Amino acid sequence: MRVAQGILAGSGSVLLLLTLSSCNQTPPPGVAAMVNSKPITYTEVDRQYQTLFGIPPKAGDDQVTLQKLEVLRGLIDNEIMLQRAEKLSLLATDSEVDAKFNELKAPYTQEELARLLKERNLTQEELKAQLRRDESVKRLFNREITSKISISDKEIADFYNSNKAMFNLTEPQIHMAQILVTPQADPTVQNLKGDKAKNAEEARKKMEMIKRRLDNNEDFSRVAQNYSEDTNSAQQGGDLGFIPESALEKTSPELRKLLLATPPGQLTPVVATSEGYRLFKIISREPAGQRELNDPKVQQNIRETLLNRKDQLLKNAYYEVARNEAKVTNYLALSIAPNTTAK
Repeated sequence: MRVAQGILAGSGSVLLLLTLSSCNQTPPPGVAAMVNSKPITYTEVDRQYQTLFGIPPKAGDDQVTLQKLEVLRGLIDNEIMLQRAEKLSLLATDSEVDAKFNELKAPYTQEELARLLKERNLTQEELKAQLRRDESVKRLFNREITSKISISDKEIADFYNSNKAMFNLTEPQIHMAQILVTPQADPTVQNLKGDKAKNAEEARKKMEMIKRRLDNNEDFSRVAQNYSEDTNSAQQGGDLGFIPESALEKTSPELRKLLLATPPGQLTPVVATSEGYRLFKIISREPAGQRELNDPKVQQNIRETLLNRKDQLLKNAYYEVARNEAKVTNYLALSIAPNTTAK
């Protein structure tokens, strides 16, 4: 991970918050940011920090301050989207929230659930509030973006004809994605957050944070884009494409067994390898042979690929437009760099 000075100088995300901020306002007590007329408090920032990183934040630590800026950025984005959902009457209902809560708690005993909530510094009501926000934003994206995307037969045919070799499988293959965190301080690593672990301890804590995000139902591809340290796959949401089963022979027997045993749509546990910590998502499995365009599975695979690409592109653009239209004052950012706002 880079130090706070490097992020303030080069990431753009913090500077964007600063340019959206008003530099002449006195911060209300305990308020880290204002989104339109809604405050986000330092208590909320600290609670979310502990949920993601598993430890209480320490005052006066540049690394913690950098992480708090990123946490706050996420809370700001969430609040912008929640306000949009409310304006469009898309807030999740009590029955929807209760159903989602019951689904999440079903695998646990009452004691296990209480322990998990304590570890994440959450009460049941706070968890339900998070679920209401998450479900409301899902409804917003479905109405404003996903439901409006259409993939034509021509687009599917064009993709197939341009990538026909992709559908000629000489042996059984596994389509999977990964998130990698390494302990080496490698300046060439690139992800959307510019986030890099520099040693073994930072790598371990970072992977724990990533696992918490995924356990909180964050999208795998988005988390990979933001945090994965695999230069070759991070920008593709961690997608490794189709891997021949024979290629798994080059891995350890334990890892090969784990990958072959994980069902499609599921995540593996975090795996410690010689390169660092890895976490895999099995997307699908395919037997050997040439797939033709009239194969429904081929069409569905192409449709989902094109849909996911358009969906990700439109969501990223939607976030940017929403930020531009919102009135945001980031008091935490201003307290760090009070003299860097545009004149």
